[in-house]
Amino acid sequence: MSTLRFHALKETYNRIPVLIEEKERRSSIFGANVFNEDTMLQYLTKEAFNSVQDAIKNGSKIDRVIADHISTGMKEWAISKGVTHYTHWFQPLTGATAEKHDAFFEPIGNTRAIEKFEGGQLVQQEPDASSFPNGGIRNTFEARGYTAWDPTSPAFIYGTTLCVPTVFVSYTGEALDYKTPLLRALQAVDQAAVAVCKYFDKNVKKVNASLGWEQEYFLIDLALANSRPDIVLTGRTLLGHSPAKGQQLDDHYFGTIPNRAMAYMRDLETECMLLGIPVKTRHNEVAPNQFELAPVYEEANLAVDHNSLLMDVMDKIAARHNFKVLFHEKPFAGVNGSGKHNNWSLTTDTGVNLLSPGKTPMSNLQFLTFFINTIKAVYDNEELLRAAIASASNDHRLGANEAPPAIISVFIGEQLTKTLSELENVTNGKLSPEEKTDLKLNVVGKIPDVLLDNTDRNRTSPFAFTGNKFEFRAVGSTANCANPMTVLNAIVAKQLIEFKGEVDVLIDKKNLKKDEAVFNILREYIKKSKNILFEGNGYGEAWEKEAKKRGLSNNKTTPEALKAKVSKKAIHLFGDLGIMNKVEVEARYEIEVEQYTMRLQIESRVLGDIARNHIVPTAVKYQNVLIENVRGLKEIYGTSFKKLAKEQMLLIEDISSHLESLNSNVTNMTNARKTANNLEDIEKKAAAYCFKVKPIFSDIRYHCDKLELLVDDELWPLTKYRELLFTN
Repeated sequence: MSTLRFHALKETYNRIPVLIEEKERRSSIFGANVFNEDTMLQYLTKEAFNSVQDAIKNGSKIDRVIADHISTGMKEWAISKGVTHYTHWFQPLTGATAEKHDAFFEPIGNTRAIEKFEGGQLVQQEPDASSFPNGGIRNTFEARGYTAWDPTSPAFIYGTTLCVPTVFVSYTGEALDYKTPLLRALQAVDQAAVAVCKYFDKNVKKVNASLGWEQEYFLIDLALANSRPDIVLTGRTLLGHSPAKGQQLDDHYFGTIPNRAMAYMRDLETECMLLGIPVKTRHNEVAPNQFELAPVYEEANLAVDHNSLLMDVMDKIAARHNFKVLFHEKPFAGVNGSGKHNNWSLTTDTGVNLLSPGKTPMSNLQFLTFFINTIKAVYDNEELLRAAIASASNDHRLGANEAPPAIISVFIGEQLTKTLSELENVTNGKLSPEEKTDLKLNVVGKIPDVLLDNTDRNRTSPFAFTGNKFEFRAVGSTANCANPMTVLNAIVAKQLIEFKGEVDVLIDKKNLKKDEAVFNILREYIKKSKNILFEGNGYGEAWEKEAKKRGLSNNKTTPEALKAKVSKKAIHLFGDLGIMNKVEVEARYEIEVEQYTMRLQIESRVLGDIARNHIVPTAVKYQNVLIENVRGLKEIYGTSFKKLAKEQMLLIEDISSHLESLNSNVTNMTNARKTANNLEDIEKKAAAYCFKVKPIFSDIRYHCDKLELLVDDELWPLTKYRELLFTN
């Protein structure tokens, strides 16, 4: 009997839900561990409070003297809640969060000590930057890097540590994190959107990008997950035969949440409430043991921080409930993978969602302006948007016969498509009074009614309009949302700047009225970008052929997709908007290419180890059992044994055939990996892993999975899919 597998199963069968008692209303504990406005009012002077608010709303700098007042108040609040340490909490380009804890404790001589946390410690720290990915920005022996406080994302307490959200930059000022470019992109879209909003409302002074993410994940019993070397080291199963029952009955989706999973969710949600993460929705997803949680939308920077924090919290809470959370986009073959749908919109400081129509033609014209400009931005930059979601793990979803595809398209629904078609026929130049009246009454004026009926959603679309927001569905479940949000806000900012320039030309030089100029430019945008609009099934050969005719890219693999990040177009985009310079863009490209290569390298080594050290010995052991059986039949029945041992002998041959193919494929994969490793050029190395090493994975898996069906279940060493997916 396979000891580890069956011990893990035995341990799992004895699990009971870890019940967490909820004594208080969630609304009463929401943000209790966050240094939010209410807490600031209690612990800060009026001057310090106003300084923080001014930094949040207007981006103004905080004076160092004021920073001392803020740090003192923050320290006193934290200590009152049992905190002993503080850390600058940041998001380096590893994909995980990072932190270095320092104690408030400070000796002052004569065996005395105080709790110390000054403004300088709040505003800036100097963690070792040498071991974080930097893409060649700095030498590995140069350790200096800086974290700087981001006051727009409130400090929070996790455990006994005060966590201060920060940016992370090099000694020479280049961004080494996800947050810095995101903040710059949000500033760019704010300024560009405000300028356009002035056409419709002079009172608008600020526009915030909002984000509501939907986090999908798998919950697997901890003992079962730990029994699988592939899950432990790669986050997914590299082999395993599909169970007889998977998701084909659709009985898990929105079904009753299993008791242990529910206990985990309640515990997680309580922790989220304390941390101010506004989680609201929970449900079973399509695949067995797959779930989803989603929050109320927030300002994009804060939402990104909350999602990064949430993924860390989910891991910690899962251990308390004897679970392992799998965030990988495709941890199991044959069932749905996981995404992180990013719901994005723009909201003014006057309380208007710019992607939601209003009750007047003018408000609807404003809606159409931002709606059509977003579509145009996606059309002009679809390859860059695809690159923003590229990763080794997300490749298993995108372009792999699972929605959404690698082809970026926009779904807006039949009614809005009809509306755009009518706008496309607007007269060039000045509108007649009759046409203007007809347009505003019969087209623009009816948009709210159109949206009431336009509630269907295309689940295969990577970028879909869903009523008052765009849903970027192609983002992977492991992703840091800052990456796609930086790109999306950047391309929309650029597009809005171009739009305003073109509209102003028509107003100033063609003497068109404001609404006429807007209609004229929007008409041209509709004509230019309608190839990106697609209402049908978003994956399959038919759509791939159609997309090619439309001139849309289909970059199925990460090495192909990432090249768009270092195109002249992308470098100019980020540079012109002040989001990233050429050095920063190229560094990120290098980091992502190397990470892709390293992940495939790890998977290759793990797969080879499992195949040769787990599968082959087990198959040989069972084959020996069969051989002994045949030998025994021969001893008893003599020459007539062949008839009686026919099936056993066929099994022996089948096992030998699969073992031979398995061994030769592992050898081929190892040789291909060695060849790839000898390549110095990072692009060539990534391509070699993608097109030479990775394809052999499926060949090895095929023979391993066939052997799983042939070998005695009691001997099989790896926990099977039916056990991983259906053990609650």
